[in-house]
Order: sequence, then structure tokens, then C-alpha cells
Amino acid sequence: MIEHTVRVQPSQANLPREEQLAYKLAELAANPAPVDPAAAATVIDRLIDNFGVAIAALDRYPVRVARAQAKAFDRVGGAPVVGLPTEQRFHASWAGWANAVAVRELDFHDSFFGVEASHPGDNIAPILAVAQQTGRSGAELIAAVITAYEVQVNLCKGIPLDPYNIDHVGHLAAGTAAGLGRLLQLDVDVVYQAIQQAVHTAYATRQSRRGMMSSWKCYACAHAGKLAVEAIDRAMRGEKAPSPIYEGEVSVIATMLGGPDAVYTVPLPEPGEPQRAILETFTKEYSVAYHGQAVVDLAFRMRNQVADPSQIEKVLIRSKRLTHRVMGAGANDPQKWDPRASRETLDHSVMFAFTIAFEDGTWHHDRSYDPSRISRPETVALWRKVTTVEDPDWNARFDGVPYLDRAHGCRIDITLEDGRMIS
Repeated sequence: MIEHTVRVQPSQANLPREEQLAYKLAELAANPAPVDPAAAATVIDRLIDNFGVAIAALDRYPVRVARAQAKAFDRVGGAPVVGLPTEQRFHASWAGWANAVAVRELDFHDSFFGVEASHPGDNIAPILAVAQQTGRSGAELIAAVITAYEVQVNLCKGIPLDPYNIDHVGHLAAGTAAGLGRLLQLDVDVVYQAIQQAVHTAYATRQSRRGMMSSWKCYACAHAGKLAVEAIDRAMRGEKAPSPIYEGEVSVIATMLGGPDAVYTVPLPEPGEPQRAILETFTKEYSVAYHGQAVVDLAFRMRNQVADPSQIEKVLIRSKRLTHRVMGAGANDPQKWDPRASRETLDHSVMFAFTIAFEDGTWHHDRSYDPSRISRPETVALWRKVTTVEDPDWNARFDGVPYLDRAHGCRIDITLEDGRMIS
């Protein structure tokens, strides 16, 4: 791997495009290395995982809406939409949109955590739709998905977005554009322009994942993918992009991220080196945001150690910074304890995840979120006794640790009214 330093440059420096991050990302797509067999096998796993969770979400209202939108853009020789007869075809940008919403709706597909978090499986739906519309082979699809993962994962290793309240789909748009460039075997300059257009249009605020969340949480990735498809289309027609999108004086880094003095390091494969970043991603067992996976497991273990849950005085979840800030009390979102909150809010609450898993001893992508289930008085009473704290020991087991070795777990202390503690 080569580590590339990225910093804001004055306009008069006239930074050569070959030294710009977007160009280096484009080179990964335009000058592909041999496909790593393990990476190819993982793409197949991710395709199965993506469309398994998409099928589970077909009757969800946001998925029905996205499907209805796609149906307005039928196209002979286009791409199919999951949930509709396969002989019906639609424009790739809208088929990818509908399928991406279905994949994302249940918060149930893969993840990666660097200095930025992501769900890189979001790249698959738009790339697959374009592959279907353009008649590409399965091997070409696999190679394209590998490149999309490579770009997004490595951007997430080097450039943080969340600390600046920018949504992680900014890196997704770059990955999808690069993957599409490889799929369509485009010249490096075309991919370079498309990546910059996609990034320029896809940067959005983190509000989609804070407060009272809405269905936009599942649409955000679909929107970024659709923007990437459209950026590729324009670039193929000769349109240029704002440049340099990362290093410019009023670029995304200068204005939305660390500012003009920020310096980031993005690792990328050497020329000819296989792209293996997909091997650092992992899937979920439960349909709840990733920081809640271990909480559900611990709740299952602890539930039989408390004879009478009404005797619980408090539950304290000690975990890493991300868990506390994204899904815990550190988010400062009272909605995370509200039974009237949206499903999108609830699947980002470890307090909710612990309570339902502790009471039920199981987790289901629909039943665990049923309003009649979660509004029971005894459930709400326990739920509001649960809180989180950032623990430096868990931070140390996560920060600066190789990506697949990072500890995503936590410690849970249940204090009973008689003073006993179960940990």
C-alpha cells in the first residue's frame, strides 16, 4: 500500500491532477489489478447478504415508495427492481435507487469502521443496475464492486466525516463512481471527473442520523449512488467537475471537514497490487446498528440472571466513544428512549436494543420494533433505566487497533434495588 498525503492547496499552486486524490482514486478504476480470489468470493457473499435483507424489507413503507418512484422510469433493456417481476425493466439510476433503499432499510447489511464508519455494501445496488442495463458479465460486476469497496474503505481509513457532522455517504459516492468507472472500462480522466462530481453533490449533513431520524437514513445511500450514476453519465458525455474537489481552497476538506490546515493520509494499493479492502468489512447478525450487536448478545446472556426485572434500579452500558456518541446517551437525543420514536431512531439506540433483547431473549427485524410491543409500560420503565458512558478502556481496545481486531463490545452493569450488581 502507498500512503497518500492530502491537504488543501492554494489555487495559485495549480496542483497537477496526477497529484490529486480524486485522480489517484480514478487510477484504481482505470488501471485495475488482478482480482483477488478471496475478494471475489466476498463480493458473492455480499450480494447474497444484500438481497436477503432487501427481500426482508420489501413491504416496508420507504421501500414501497422507492419502488413506486422507479416504476415511473421504465426502460426497455434496463435493470430489474427487487420485488417486481424480472421481465419489468427500469432505468438503471432508478432501479439502483429502489434496490439500494431496500438493502438499507432494515440496517442489516455490512459495515466498516476506520476513522469514519460506513456500510460499503451500499455500493452494490447502483453498480449492479448499471451492469444489468449495459449487459456486463458477472466477472465484470465482481471487479467493479471490489474497486468500489477499495475506494470507500480506504477513504474511511484516512478522512473522518462524522466529527464534522458530515454523513458517511460522501465517501460512498466516490466509491460508487470509481466502481462504475471500472465496470464500464472508462479512461482515467472520465472517472476522475465523475468522482469529483459525485463527491461535490453527495456531501450532506449528519442530521439524517441524529434526533428524530426519518426514512431518509435509508434513502441517503440510494441518493449518493444515484448521484454517482448520473455523474458517470455526464462525465462520459464530456462534462467536467469542480476541481480539485479534495485539495481546493474551498473544497470539501477546506469548507466542510478539517479546514485549510487539515492533513489526511489515505492508503491506496500500489499499481498492480490486488484490491483487498472488502476483506476488512463484516456483516451483522441483528437488524440494529452495528454498535448494538454486542449489546443484544449481552442482554441475552444476562436476562436469566435477574429473577424480577422490576427490581432493576439502573443499567449502565460502558463502551467505546462511537457507541456512546452514536447510539447512546452521548448523542444527547431524548428520542432514543421514546417508544413513539421512528424505527430509524430506535435501531440507533443501544438503550432500546438492550431492553427488547433482555425482555424477549430474541431479536427480529419486524417484531422487535412493533409499536404495540415496545410501548408496554414495563418495557418503557426498564428502557428509561438504561444509559451509557464512554469508557477509556474500551476506547483503547478500538482506537489505533487493526481494523478487524477492533473491539466492538461493551461491559454492562445491572444494579438491583437491593444493591446487588450483575456485570
